[in-house]
Amino acid sequence: MKKLIVTLAALAATAAVAVSAPAAPSAAEKNIVETAVAAGQFKTLVSLVKQAGLAGALSGDGKLTVFAPTDAAFAKVPKATLQALAKDKAKLRAVLLYHVVKGNVPAARVVKLQSVKTLEGARLAVRVAGTKVFVGDARVVATDVMASNGVIHVVNRVLIPPA
Repeated sequence: MKKLIVTLAALAATAAVAVSAPAAPSAAEKNIVETAVAAGQFKTLVSLVKQAGLAGALSGDGKLTVFAPTDAAFAKVPKATLQALAKDKAKLRAVLLYHVVKGNVPAARVVKLQSVKTLEGARLAVRVAGTKVFVGDARVVATDVMASNGVIHVVNRVLIPPA
């Protein structure tokens, strides 16, 4: 467990470096959407969130946890799948909400859970394997990117809710 906590601390430090911006408000002063924009590695996610009409919900006062796929994660998704999601707002919203959990769930709590209930409605499995943490089939690559209305954990794959 001690090794896991050290790994999570290292991931958190990496995430803090990845989202820092000179002469800008701290990440904790920005909401989730603003923090994702400032990080620069979530352009596809932010674009889809806006297209799905979820930017307001992710910018509000309610505390949320987002398992945020990077642009590299979205690049792994077949273009036809992304195009189909872009044309079906309900499915797009479902996929995006499958990455969001109500409440502020920092990494120290995530690793103690077996699953989390997403805003899409389905549960997302949480698994710890050695020093690696997985949500669904995505590996958490950075943790505890703090925002004024919650926390972002960076994942390396786009999660698709069960049919």
